[in-house]
Amino acid sequence: MANPDSNLEQELPFLAHLVELRDRLMKAVLAMLIVFLALFSFANEIYAIFSGPLLANLPEGGSMIATGVASPFLTPFKLTMVLSFYIAIPVILYQLWAFIAPGLYQHERKLVFPLIFSSIILFYGGVAFAYYVVMPLVYQFMANFAPAGVAWTPDISEYLSFALTMFFAFGVAFEVPIATIILVWTGMTTPKKLASKRPFIIVGAFVIGMMLTPPDVISQTLLALPMWILFELGVIFSRFFVRNKEEDESHDIIATEDEYRERYGDDPEPDDEGPQDGSGKTYPENAGLVFADDVENEFEQMTEEQMEAELDRIEAEEAAEFERQRKEAEEDEDSSPTQENADGSTPDESDGKPDKDKN
Repeated sequence: MANPDSNLEQELPFLAHLVELRDRLMKAVLAMLIVFLALFSFANEIYAIFSGPLLANLPEGGSMIATGVASPFLTPFKLTMVLSFYIAIPVILYQLWAFIAPGLYQHERKLVFPLIFSSIILFYGGVAFAYYVVMPLVYQFMANFAPAGVAWTPDISEYLSFALTMFFAFGVAFEVPIATIILVWTGMTTPKKLASKRPFIIVGAFVIGMMLTPPDVISQTLLALPMWILFELGVIFSRFFVRNKEEDESHDIIATEDEYRERYGDDPEPDDEGPQDGSGKTYPENAGLVFADDVENEFEQMTEEQMEAELDRIEAEEAAEFERQRKEAEEDEDSSPTQENADGSTPDESDGKPDKDKN
């Protein structure tokens, strides 16, 4: 019967991770709630700023309308909630970083933290690009192409959905360099392969622009072109991460005492069967460490002459072993005792004697 205490010990680490994850999520939600409460009283002013690119391109005397009964209240409320989330993104990503950082190596931390920081900046840059560059051009295009006799008076709820879609699309599209660097760093591809697929990337950028933006040529083009440029930047910067990745992998193979202490504590238990570093210090066999001396001795490259000499030596040893086994077999056969009959004669001698009983 299983011991309940042992099962409890196995469950505690997992439960501890769940508790920590719950605490991190609560802190992220609390940060977003604090921002929302601080901005809620300015919801109407925020919506006025938010709708500025549209209001500036409405026909003379035009205005926005609210077709829903609760739209004048719910629309600024929704905008404030989304804006609170966007503002709290640094805190949310920090909580995510604090949760996964203890499980990363030092060189992985050095890579992941700049990527998280850069992803925040790029996302905000994409939203700003959509607000200050793309949306004024899109609304101007729509206002000029409105049919004659049609009063263009957008609904505030429809505008909110349209604008948030644009913000999200451009914010995600500006993460292309981060995605490129991650793909190269994980070994899924190389900068050379990505550069060779450039024509497909350009076509894919326009297809993504067509799917994520409203059905107009301007917004599609203004999304596809930055994606292409950011892809080229990602390919350029990923070359540095390839070189750093190779250095980090070699650094992982050559283990040091500091890295061991980082994984297994400050006081390792001695183990005669484990690997030893250059100073002769012994580590547990299951530590998964390989030291510099072992790597050099085990993977030393041989010349052709050395390989031929090694093969000749192996063949000579195999031939000597075969000859030794053959001699041992012959000696065992010669030294085996000869079987005798009851009268003291061997089977061969008894065959040559006449059978007296038969006579």
